[in-house]
Amino acid sequence: MPTVGLHVRRDSAMEATIQRQGFNPYSWNGGTILAIAGNDFSVIGSDLRLSEGYSIHTRECPKTYELSDNVVLGCCGFHGDVLMLTKNISSRMKIFEYTHHKKMSCSAVAQMLSTTLYYKRFFPYYTYNILAGLDNEGKGCVYSFDPVGSYERETYRAGGSSASMLQPLLDNQIGFKNQTGVDKEPITREKAVSLIKDVFISAAERDIYTGDGLKIHIISAEGIETELIPLRRD
Repeated sequence: MPTVGLHVRRDSAMEATIQRQGFNPYSWNGGTILAIAGNDFSVIGSDLRLSEGYSIHTRECPKTYELSDNVVLGCCGFHGDVLMLTKNISSRMKIFEYTHHKKMSCSAVAQMLSTTLYYKRFFPYYTYNILAGLDNEGKGCVYSFDPVGSYERETYRAGGSSASMLQPLLDNQIGFKNQTGVDKEPITREKAVSLIKDVFISAAERDIYTGDGLKIHIISAEGIETELIPLRRD
């Protein structure tokens, strides 16, 4: 028995009116974070702008979150994932404190954040994460993470929309990369704060996702000091 072929006539006018619908679970809300570690302190800062495309949602949204009296997490990217991740980390830190009757150290928080990110590796948090604080010896420490949990301890690190502009400047001013005859002394607290202010002013001039203000956290044995600096608002 011969088979009957099914012929479908394609109407170019009808095809032109077809709209394809897609779903993207992520959104990019911008923001920049930066952290520097010293001998007995660490400094972390972020801008205050929360935007999407060319629209600014709010000008008062810092991307830094105080997890304890000596640990601050910088987190930016997709704001929905930022809120979920920071809420999860804060809850687990409270559970640890109630169970063990002590607070988590900065290195322990870094390890917990790593496993939390790795647990979501097949549908990862769309966030840039930098953790700053003091280690068990009272020295400043900075941990940087990739989206699926790999992390390392560093002296300085920038993340977010302006990271590609800020990281080379940090390499020059703090890391002294490819420089000879330079006295490589540890950075002081005053210089670290001044440097963060300068680099964020430059970032606000060249990145539309960074601006409005800068919030700095200075972490030391005495606790956490905060400072707010205005940036350009256009």
